[in-house]
Amino acid sequence: MLRVGLAIALFAGVLWTLPVWRSDEDGGHHRGRAVTLDAFEKAGITEFTEGQRGPAFRLRTFPGEGHAALEDFTHQLVVLNFWATWCTPCTIEMPTLERLWQDYRARGLVVLGVSVDRGAPRSLLDPYLKHLQLTFPILLDPDLKTSAAWRVTGLPATFIVKPGGEVAGMAVGAREWDSAEMRALLETLLPVVDK
Repeated sequence: MLRVGLAIALFAGVLWTLPVWRSDEDGGHHRGRAVTLDAFEKAGITEFTEGQRGPAFRLRTFPGEGHAALEDFTHQLVVLNFWATWCTPCTIEMPTLERLWQDYRARGLVVLGVSVDRGAPRSLLDPYLKHLQLTFPILLDPDLKTSAAWRVTGLPATFIVKPGGEVAGMAVGAREWDSAEMRALLETLLPVVDK
């Protein structure tokens, strides 16, 4: 009993001495201060350091036989979502991506959905997209080369690419892309419109 008590006391002491993490300019280690979350943290997005760029790609669009490249959207804020029809969390977040696209596309945001379904079977993708009533651009990565270049390790994986091509952050797993926290973050990243 004494050993258990000492172990608990030791563990509590270690926890008490750990610094409280805070996102601010000096690295964020403060003891005894309240934790303040920034816009990326509130939205559940991992923020990247400035200057990171994603690998270029040129993928076939669906439906149709066109192609699209990331550089086609240089002047827009891009929400680049890697997904698959068999991925349940992908399906759960798709309606929130569609609402985000509908609400912000006139302001310079584009949602690009990159399907990693092997072979990109039309018989699978077409009913999936129609059922979910998705209207944002869909690109095909049937050989997984683009997802490998972007180091996608789980689905859904979503990257936020600022106007100009810098990758601002990413999320692995489903998110509520139309939540107030996400909108607050994206509002700060939208392209500036000249008046």
